[in-house]
Order: sequence, then C-alpha cells, then structure tokens
Amino acid sequence: MGTSVQVTPLSGVYNENPLSYLVSIDGFNILIDCGWNDAFDTSLLKPLSSVASTVDAVLLSHSDTLHLGALPYAKQHLGLTAQVYSTDPVHRLGLLTMYDHYYSQKQVSDFDLFSLDDIDFAFQSIETLKYSQNHHLTGKGEGIVIAPHVAGHLLGGTVWKITKDGEDIIYAVDFNHRKESHLNGTVLETFVRPAVLITDAYNALNNQIARTKIEQGFLGKIKNTLEGGGNILLPVDTAGRVLELLLVMEQYWAQNHLPYPIYFLTYVSSSTIEYAKSFLEWMSDTIAKSFEDTRDNAFLLKHVTLMINKSELDKVPEGPKIVLASMASLEVGSSHDIFAEWATDVKNLVLFTERGQFGTLARMLQADPPPRAVKVTMRNRVPLVGEELVAFEEEQNRIKEEALKACAIKEEDIKASNGSDVKEDDPMVIDASNAPASSEVTVPHGGAHRDIFIDGFVPSSTSVAPMFPFYENSSEWDDFGEIINPDDYVIKEEDMDLMSMHVGGDLDGKLDEVAANLILDSRPSKIVSNELTVQVKCSLVYMDFEGRSDGRSIKSILSHVAPLKLVLVHGSAEATEHLKQHCLKNVCPHVYTPQVGETIDVTSDLCAYKVQLSEKLMSKVLFKKLGDHEVAWIDSGVEKTETEMLSLRPISTAPPPHKSVFVGDLKLADFKQFLSSKGVQVEFSGGALRCGEYVTLRKVGDATQKGGTGGTQQVIIEGPLTEEYYQIRDYLYSQFYLL
Repeated sequence: MGTSVQVTPLSGVYNENPLSYLVSIDGFNILIDCGWNDAFDTSLLKPLSSVASTVDAVLLSHSDTLHLGALPYAKQHLGLTAQVYSTDPVHRLGLLTMYDHYYSQKQVSDFDLFSLDDIDFAFQSIETLKYSQNHHLTGKGEGIVIAPHVAGHLLGGTVWKITKDGEDIIYAVDFNHRKESHLNGTVLETFVRPAVLITDAYNALNNQIARTKIEQGFLGKIKNTLEGGGNILLPVDTAGRVLELLLVMEQYWAQNHLPYPIYFLTYVSSSTIEYAKSFLEWMSDTIAKSFEDTRDNAFLLKHVTLMINKSELDKVPEGPKIVLASMASLEVGSSHDIFAEWATDVKNLVLFTERGQFGTLARMLQADPPPRAVKVTMRNRVPLVGEELVAFEEEQNRIKEEALKACAIKEEDIKASNGSDVKEDDPMVIDASNAPASSEVTVPHGGAHRDIFIDGFVPSSTSVAPMFPFYENSSEWDDFGEIINPDDYVIKEEDMDLMSMHVGGDLDGKLDEVAANLILDSRPSKIVSNELTVQVKCSLVYMDFEGRSDGRSIKSILSHVAPLKLVLVHGSAEATEHLKQHCLKNVCPHVYTPQVGETIDVTSDLCAYKVQLSEKLMSKVLFKKLGDHEVAWIDSGVEKTETEMLSLRPISTAPPPHKSVFVGDLKLADFKQFLSSKGVQVEFSGGALRCGEYVTLRKVGDATQKGGTGGTQQVIIEGPLTEEYYQIRDYLYSQFYLL
C-alpha cells in the first residue's frame, strides 16, 4: 500500500481567508501555515482550535499574516506545542510583521489577543532550514523528510516538499515563476509527478501583462503625480512585497535623479532594511553576483528615508512626496491616518499594489467604480489628565494595597504552618513563654519577627539552649522538584517589554530606540475615537505588484508538474471551480476541492511494498557508487518470512539475460567541461555538442511525456568510426553506470 495521506483545510478554501491546512501522513499531523487576517477575527480559528493539540509539526511558507499571523495566539491559547519549521527570512521577517501589527493595534485599541511575550515565545523556538536542505523528522515522524524550496513571491518564501517512502507531497501556494528585482522565480517546475500537489487558485482568473510594462506604468504614474505637485501613498505590508517596491523605486530614482523624497514608515522599518541587507544570499542571482563582484549591497538605500512614527512625517517640509506605510489593508497603522488626511486632495494618489483583504477599507476603495465618500474611524491613544488621571491612580493604589494585604496574609499563614511543626522536645528551641524576664533582653514591638539579644548567658528554667528564632521555609516538593508559585516570578509587562528591546535596529528583530520610547510609554492613557466621513477626491489606482504567477502560468506549470493527485485551496469559489475544470481536462483525473473541516483521503494508488534483502542475496550483489547512492542489478524471487515480511532471495536457476541499462543523468554542460579537462576540443553548436573535428553529441526526447508517463532521454553520438569517436564514446560511457 502507498503512504496514507489525508488533507483537512482549517481555513482558506473557496475564499480568500487566511491559509491553514492539516496534512496527516501515516498518522503524523503536519500543520502547513497558520494564518490570520489583519482584523484578527477569532472566529476564523475555531477549526484550528479543535486540532491544535494534535499537531506534530508546523511548516510556514511565507512571512505575512495570511500565512503565520495566528502562530502566537495558537501557541499561547490553543494548545499548539509542535515544533515549527521555516526558512530564516520567514522566521525573522515574520517576527517583524507581528511586532508591527501588535503596535499598530495597540496604538488604537486595548488589544489583548496576544502580547509581545507571546510573539517572542512563538518565534524563538522556530527551527530554520536552508533551501533544498533535507530535514529528517524523528520520533513519531520517523521516515518523513521535509525540505523548503524557492517559491518566489516573498523573501524566503517556500514551496514545501514532504517525502515518505519515495512519495512526494508538494505544498505550493503563492508562488511566482517570474524573476524579479530581488527574488528568483520558483523551482516548482522542477518537480515531476509528485504523489500529491496542494496549490492555490488565488490568481486562476487573472492574466498579467509583461513585467516591464507593469513597471513602466507604475513608475510613470508616480512621476506624473509628483511632478503635478501631489503626494503619493502606497499602503504596503511590513516586510514582504514592500522590499520589491523599495528596490524598484531606489533604482529608478538613481537613474533619473528625481528630487522627490521617499519615506518608508512602519514601526520596524529600520530592522526590516537591516535584515534585507543580511539576506542577500536568499535573493536573486543578480543581487548576489553584484555583491560578490562590487561589494555593493542593493539595500543600502540612498533615496529612501526610514521612519517609525507618523509624527516624524508631519515634521517634514511641505511638497510632493511618496510614502510607503503599513498596513496594506488601511484598517490600522500609519497608512490609515495618512489616507484620511490626503484623500480629500485631487492632486494626491493612493496607489495599491496588492488586493486588499475582504471587508477592509482597501478592498472597498479598489471597487470599480470606487466610492466617492467613506466613513473612517479615527482612533488615538492619549494620556490621562485631570480627574481621569486621579481616578486611575486611586484605582491602581487600591489594587496595590489589596495585593500587599494578600501577601501579608500569605506570610502569616506560612509562619503559622511553620510554628505548628515545631516539636516541644527539640533541644534547640526555647520556650519563650517560660524564659525569665531580664532587663538585658530587648524585644522590639510591632515587628513580624521577635529577635532576642542577650548580653552574656542567662540560664533558663529548662535545659534548652538559647538561640535566635528560626523560621524554616517549608517548600512543597513533587517528583520533579520544588513546586514554585508562578506569581512570584511574574514581571510587569512593560518591564519585560523594555528588557526584551534591542535598540538601533539590530539583527535580533527588535524595535529602534525611538520606536521603543514611543511604544513603551507607561503613562496612563485611553483610546479616543471619532468617526469621519472622508470625501475621496484623490486618484485611486491598483497595479499588480503582488508577485504571484497569473492564471495562464499556473495552468502551464501544473501541466508540466503533472501530479498524480491535485488539491486546490485558497481562492474565490469562481476561481477554484475554473481551475478545477481545467485541471480535470488537462492535468490529472484526481482533483479535489475540499471545504473547511472536510478531510479528504489522497493516499497514493501505487502499490508500494517494503521488502527485506536476504543475507544470501546480499552476499552475491555487487554495488557501485553513483553520486550519493549505490546501485546494483539483482535477479531474485520473493518469499514471506516467519514475521510475514516480504523477503528477496536468490533464484536457483540461471537468471535470464536482460538489456543493458545506463543509469545516470548526463548534463551536456558538465560533459563539456569533462572533455575539456581531457584535452578534447569541444563547443556547443545548434543545441549539440561538437567534440573534436567530426564527432557530435545531442540529447533527444523529453524527461516527461504528455499525460505524466515517464519519458526516455536518448544521447546520440554521431561521427565516423575513428579513434577519436571511440575515445569520446568511452568518455561518455564513463558518465554512466552500466547494469
């Protein structure tokens, strides 16, 4: 039987809700992505809450909230304890994303779904992997291998490959085949005939124009608005697609020497750019090669000013400017306030580069035609003053007094319990009630303890020796040691936050010093809100900079990958059904579109069996090293052992002859270098390899054929039968193992 595989969507099917899917492989539960929306709607997490405690491992694919936003909440409140895996950029940039969302929410509400401690706790235990690194799970997951591969879309974005018993399960959502300024395209096309492919239909109905035309239109619109005296707002994410936008504008500003300022405004803007500088090896080949050749870091931004507070923006001189501010949804963050201020000016432009989440202000403004007026709730956190401040301080004092009283009562109870344990016949204890009075004895009044000071020796009426009172700290113990009271180790949240901050935008992913001072203001405050009706007179433009493959490309890639079974998730109902019908006709006959909470069985139909190689057979087999593997040809029979295990045994008769088999994968480029090292003149010509004067090598056939059946690639050697021909043929044979 094949490996047992079940898929259960927890969120993000037949709609554009956050992504979260449970994949069970032979009983080992893997949660792939743990997303939440920008509104942090807890109702979306009900399916996750019912299975969180059963999850054995978590895989994160991208660093935005749609893919990892619920991780801190799930770790703290839903019982999620499994080990989490991601690439380093997803880990670090995801941490910054959650910081930015927390502070944006905290500035306009009494947000308490998760805290900074919850974020740190969730991310500190993530195990990071490099691209193409095979990680072998242990324990219950023995035999399962996970490996991240390039997805495009976001820095560190991952296509997950999960392998067990030779069968591959590929999870590929939000991938991009196009090479961009700072990212390479996905490697999804390199996977052929996986047992299961889980992918999304988000862009199935969208077809994009050429990348160069998109950039020209984008930069042209920006330049025209600035030259017309207008301001431009780009609502962006914290540390994802904004990196591509910054790089595109930085290069354009440098080439055209534009005088207009660019501002990048988030609570973690400095840390985001510092991380980008340190993640060059995760970026495009162009950026990596440029750094190797010239030591020029693409993210040493000379035309972009970093800001962490809107008050800094308010202080800049009047004039045309462009601001990239979080959040992309326009629900909270600096982008929300800037929109309310700039929307009433016809010269200004709000430029959307990604589709807003459903139900957000951004999505509403992207409607066709856009609304002429919108209601916006302006919220602000202001310090308490006057009677409100006095009332707050009185309440805090009352709480402190109650806490002190409770602590005093607790101490008295401890003393009482200690006193009851004293034995009367203990020779080291003095009965204070029977001790003679003495003017030399001073007993202070009002203290919690009575200390006895004796000048010299005063004999007592009993035989006990005088000593200072001793109160033993009686602690409770269990099998694991002393039982502690967690309340004794609790530190105030603001103190903990301050301790955890690393200033200066360092690589620990913490806030800048100014941001820390801004947010960690411990003065009593309250939220003040008022609702405004904003007349939308500015220009509203949407240009696709999402960095996702379009519908045409998705269909082409799926046809090339040709999975045995296909699971479609995350996309509107219309897009999901459209892609499903296409795939049923052109990709594979097994296409699944499950609902939230519906478990589908995608176990492979292939019959795979585990067999033992008997010692007799092994003693007669000759293995040959081939790369990281050893291969051999065997002729054997099959029998069952006493434990019902299948075993291969030698056959008693002479094995039948078989055709010679060449094992290996010849790459003409590598073979060219090999021949050059042997002194053979070699060059590529018309897709073939010209060797010497008369010999030609070419590969014909496809690695895969239509319908997904395995194809055969042939290497053809042509030329007159000369000494040179036979020598090159011998070199060619040496690249294979002949069975």
